Amino acid sequence: MSELSVTAIQKPPLLLVVEDSNEDFEAFQRYVRRSPLTIPIYRCVDGDDALAFLYRTGRYADAQIAPRLGLILLDLNLPGTDGREVLQKIKQDENMKLIPVVIFTTSNNPKDIEACYRQGVNSYIVKPMDFNRLKHSIQILIDYWFDTTILPTDVVKPR
Repeated sequence: MSELSVTAIQKPPLLLVVEDSNEDFEAFQRYVRRSPLTIPIYRCVDGDDALAFLYRTGRYADAQIAPRLGLILLDLNLPGTDGREVLQKIKQDENMKLIPVVIFTTSNNPKDIEACYRQGVNSYIVKPMDFNRLKHSIQILIDYWFDTTILPTDVVKPR
């Protein structure tokens, strides 16, 4: 039986942020830049753009433009294909379902929370409206997912 091993990754895991609000994305990006970790961030502004990125279609057909991800930060309330549908497609796809998905949204609706966990979301965070709490939430997210956790991209099969 072969074992998986954790390897030292030279490149940090990549983060895809699916967020339609420029203000929310810029705030998130600003906090990430202040972190001691260097995290490459890609952004999609709606669900259709995110699915094109994930399936490497359209303008994302080149793997250099849409590389393998370490984590997806997904808003639920997106124009077009919403975050709920994007989550469902990710978690039903054999090639993508291991990518951790964190919902980062303003919705604190218990039905949304339950539905997302039923579909396999890895974490659900309600965006705080308070500036300091938002900063704190983002810092915890970054520390946990990029400093503490071993992501699937960190694990390789032996040759």
